[in-house]
Amino acid sequence: MSLADYVIRKASQAKAAARLLATVPTAVKNEALLAMADALEAREAELLEANKKDVAAAGGLTKAAIDRLTLNTKRVTEMAAGLREIAALPDPIGEVTKVWQRPNGMTVSRVRVPIGVIGIIYESRPNVTADAASLCLKSGNAVVLRGGSEAIQSNAAIVKVLAEAGEKHGIPAGAVTFIDNPDRQVSTLLLKQDKLIDLIIPRGGEGLMQFVVKESTIPVIKHDKGVCHTYVDDKADLAMAAAVCFNAKVQRPGTCNAMETLLVHQAVAPAFLPPLIARYREAGVEVRGCPRTVALAPGVKPAADSDWGAEFLDLILAVRVVDDMEQAMEHIARHGSQHSEAIVTRDQERATRFLNEVDAAAVFHNASTRLHDGYQFGLGAEIGISTTRIHARGAMGLEELTSSKFVVRGTGQLRE
Repeated sequence: MSLADYVIRKASQAKAAARLLATVPTAVKNEALLAMADALEAREAELLEANKKDVAAAGGLTKAAIDRLTLNTKRVTEMAAGLREIAALPDPIGEVTKVWQRPNGMTVSRVRVPIGVIGIIYESRPNVTADAASLCLKSGNAVVLRGGSEAIQSNAAIVKVLAEAGEKHGIPAGAVTFIDNPDRQVSTLLLKQDKLIDLIIPRGGEGLMQFVVKESTIPVIKHDKGVCHTYVDDKADLAMAAAVCFNAKVQRPGTCNAMETLLVHQAVAPAFLPPLIARYREAGVEVRGCPRTVALAPGVKPAADSDWGAEFLDLILAVRVVDDMEQAMEHIARHGSQHSEAIVTRDQERATRFLNEVDAAAVFHNASTRLHDGYQFGLGAEIGISTTRIHARGAMGLEELTSSKFVVRGTGQLRE
């Protein structure tokens, strides 16, 4: 079979499943999700064994990339918990979001419906496989999963577990379709299947985003890089600020919502930065600072121009001392990626200004940017964090995976 035939066969399977899945009752979808969660936990050893093969073959990856790739008991448990939380959420399909009556007596309503077939192209993180499959299933969408070659064993094992459990409980075969051929040309071919796939959602680095946007003839919702900032104001509770900033960088540095640049008001920088930088060093963080930061904490590596606006995805942090909030917001506007931005302050008026004026998919007051996550927001899991302005922005849950249609009821009305 040629690569083109292979891709068309996979996408066609998903297209056929989508038509059936769109009408599967909520109770059946929920029962399947719970069975899939149970199956992940019951077959944990199988998943971890497959993951070990991927990790063993992952030569040349950074420590943070290996962390993104690695599965363990905790992460398998979290995947299962995400499926159960999605099962407990309201089903968006069939929801009437608005209804009105026209002067001629005709009733018009807008109703949520599935998008259809969603293609997910992603890198490294095997948990994305379970999150994407479960969210698409609950929202009535078939999904075509194209994970990175570095995680192919893990992803294949997860899909096998999910698909087998789902089909036993009423989910159409092909609803969760996995591309198991690592040939790069497969991705290019997949991105041309606009007759079979309705939406592409890429999750990964800047190179992947550029490739998908360039090659796709299918609409794309980008989940682009996260150059996230935290601004510590001179009116901040410094103990809170230290806890928030440490969490935002260190808790899991290889994610798109990890803080990459710390901005600190000049009035509190002398008291705030030296102990925090010492704590960062103990945690293995390489700090790259502006001249004022270097003067406050000797040993800090001077930041290069390219460090402002960089997505490190590692234990590396750029730090800049700023004159005031205005300068912090100017820095964010120039170097941010409109993903997640935070302010730590006790001044409510400043906080409100920051939240209103900073342009990002999510803005935070006195909270870590690491909280920009569908699970943390109560959406269950997430399909990703959209940096696109059209259709959906920020953490994408069930509602963001739906479209709508007009339902019109009449009594013989005609257009005059």
